[in-house]
Amino acid sequence: MASIDQRPAGQPDGGLSFIPVGWLVVVMGLSAYGLFANWRLIGDFSLPENAFLLVYGGLTGGVITILWGLYLLGLAFNRSARFPRHYTIWQVAIIIWLVIRQAYVFFSFAFSAEALGFTVAEIAIGLLCIYLLRQGAGAKTVYANAETERPPVLVSVLAALLGIILGGAIGACAGFFAGSLIADATQMSCFEGACGFFAAFIGLGGLILGAIAGGIFAVWRVNRRKPARAA
Repeated sequence: MASIDQRPAGQPDGGLSFIPVGWLVVVMGLSAYGLFANWRLIGDFSLPENAFLLVYGGLTGGVITILWGLYLLGLAFNRSARFPRHYTIWQVAIIIWLVIRQAYVFFSFAFSAEALGFTVAEIAIGLLCIYLLRQGAGAKTVYANAETERPPVLVSVLAALLGIILGGAIGACAGFFAGSLIADATQMSCFEGACGFFAAFIGLGGLILGAIAGGIFAVWRVNRRKPARAA
């Protein structure tokens, strides 16, 4: 009887190759949070030049990260053999961006041990993910689909965009409604709109979570494995 595990002997568990996908989702979530947190600053030309460049650079980087990440999620759900290489390129670009951003903050503003710590942690996790997808690490046993029976990556990207829009809308409504209920149940003061701001904050959190969950669900839905047809 043939062995169930077909990985070449001596290679580590191929399940580790899914860690980069999880980190990809986390980075996309952080980028989405940054977009929503800084969106109100768009058009504010009263910002100092150094802050203006940092804000708009962060917004641009966040959009690119999310769109590029959707493409990578499509490859990952397809179990595409192209995923390890494309993910490595994406992760290297992210690391370079983190280094540039940290250097800009250090020279334009002030040194922050906390910010530096977060940046170092992100870079370390990114390097770990690259290591897990290196040649000979067993990733080829996981990402080896020729994509002949899966929808094109573009379909996954379009589905993810639709899922993000619908998920974000549903999450925002559900979050705002939940925030209003919590404010009423706790008899939160509405002085200067405190209860309204609380409900809006919960709604923002629901929007972010809903957008992420909706995008991931949509990609999974169009790429889920179908039962094999009977001969």
